[in-house]
Amino acid sequence: MHKLLGIVILLFALNCKSSENKAKMTKEAIVLIGKGNLYGSGSEGIEKQNLIITSPKEWKDLLNKMNAVNKVSDSFSETDIDFSEYTVIAIFDEIKNSGGHSLNLVIQETKDKFLVEVLRKSPDGIATSVMTQPYYIVKVPKSELPIVFE
Repeated sequence: MHKLLGIVILLFALNCKSSENKAKMTKEAIVLIGKGNLYGSGSEGIEKQNLIITSPKEWKDLLNKMNAVNKVSDSFSETDIDFSEYTVIAIFDEIKNSGGHSLNLVIQETKDKFLVEVLRKSPDGIATSVMTQPYYIVKVPKSELPIVFE
């Protein structure tokens, strides 16, 4: 009888732990760090890319590049990231010849991956004549699931 009770308690504990891990990937757990445009006409040296940042060094290197022309990170919600708990996803679009361009992300967790859909918005009608490079940066709880971009 005691063995049966022990097995039931163990199964209950394991089940609670797995649902606790699942709850970490809610929309509330995804934190917007910053979004907008770089205005250095490419002087920052950042190409169109999707980045997965998992270390303080990678993060510091990115911040230094982004701040090379304008101090972009001053508008970020945070710059001190605990990489033992979080992963940073940074999306950069190509350099545009006008203003009004932006990025948005739709992030979903499936049973076998963490899916990031990048949505690009172009200006409607006449736009300002300025070189811009849209970016979007979020932090998400660290997960064993692979991050896949669409």
